Amino acid sequence: MAAGTIPYEALRERSLQDPEVRAAYDALEPAYQVACLRIERGLSQKELAERVGTKQPTIARLESGRYAPSLRLLRRVAEALNARLVIRIEPNN
Repeated sequence: MAAGTIPYEALRERSLQDPEVRAAYDALEPAYQVACLRIERGLSQKELAERVGTKQPTIARLESGRYAPSLRLLRRVAEALNARLVIRIEPNN
């Protein structure tokens, strides 16, 4: 490692201590999960869209975190990925 560099994990942990960074990170987590599962299943965005009954740009927006999908769409995506949809409401600490 070059002098003056910080390992990714250390930077990540330090950054996530900031409440604003943590909120942004948490907001992107579902989109990241969809993309990871899609790739793990060997599907392109177009193939997933066909299974879901939507178009590829919808999947791209969902994976980018720039789209607030309906619960119905999330259920269809989960089903197409052979996954389960889990929604939780937790108390603030």
